[in-house]
Amino acid sequence: MRKRTAGIAAAAVAVVVAAVALPLFQPWRLVTDKVVDEALPGAVPISTTSSSTTPPTISGGPKQPAPSTTPAPRPQPKVLLTGKLITHEHKTSGTVAVLALPDGSRILRIENLDTSDGPDLKVWLSDAQVTPGRAGWHVFDDGKYRNLGSLKGNHGNQNYAIPHDLTLDSFRSVAIWCDRFNVSFGAATLA
Repeated sequence: MRKRTAGIAAAAVAVVVAAVALPLFQPWRLVTDKVVDEALPGAVPISTTSSSTTPPTISGGPKQPAPSTTPAPRPQPKVLLTGKLITHEHKTSGTVAVLALPDGSRILRIENLDTSDGPDLKVWLSDAQVTPGRAGWHVFDDGKYRNLGSLKGNHGNQNYAIPHDLTLDSFRSVAIWCDRFNVSFGAATLA
C-alpha cells in the first residue's frame, strides 16, 4: 500500500513539475526553426519590363520618341555601422548592419542569421562591450540598452526599425537576447 501511495505522489509531483517547467523552458524550441527572408528596404525591385528590344508600334498619329531604357538610379541605403555575430549561450552566426535609408529612417539589418530558437528572444542595441565566451553571456542588460523588438526568426535575413530619437553614439553592440533567462544567444560589436 505504501509503494502505491508513493508512486501516486511521485506521479503527481512529476505532473506539477512538467506543468510548470514545460511552458517556462519550452524545450521543443531546441528542434524548431523559423526562417525569415525580408528584403532590404529601398532595394531595387526585380524588373518587370519586357525582354524584347523592339519598341511597341503605335498606329496612326505622329511617331513617339522611344522611351529611355536606362532607369534613373535609385538612392541606396547607406551603411553606418557593421558587425559580425559571435556565439554566447547558443551557437550563433551572421552579420549585422545599421543602415540609413533614403527616406531618412534607419534600420538594423541582420543577414544570414543562424541561431537556436528560444523563448522570448529580443534584438537589442546595447552599450555593453561584446566579450567572447561565458563572460559575455549576461552583460547586455547591465547598462544602457534598447529593445528593437522580438526576433522574427532564428534563420535568415531581417530588418528592425531604429527609432528616430535614438542616438547611435551611445550603443556599441547588438545582442540576440533571451529575456526569459537574461542571457545572450549571440552578439556583435558595431564598428
